[in-house]
Amino acid sequence: MIRRHVVIYGLVQGVFFRDTIRRWADSARVRGWVRNTRAGTVEAVFEGEPGAVERVVALCRRGPGGARVDRVEIEVEEPAGLEGFVILG
Repeated sequence: MIRRHVVIYGLVQGVFFRDTIRRWADSARVRGWVRNTRAGTVEAVFEGEPGAVERVVALCRRGPGGARVDRVEIEVEEPAGLEGFVILG
């Protein structure tokens, strides 16, 4: 089990980024959350099997159609035992 905290920069709000991440995470059985920030970024936490988490993080680098991802910051954190995947805010 691993945990990654990501912040995604670029044209990432108003393009269904959060819902797309939720669908990707659900499909990969990754737990965590995603939200828009006041700074115009998308922030997310992913917990799960290493391969599944890394696949979702890689998808965040691309984003959904209509998005433009300029960069993704990734922090390694200790898993907290989250359940499910939710969109916050």
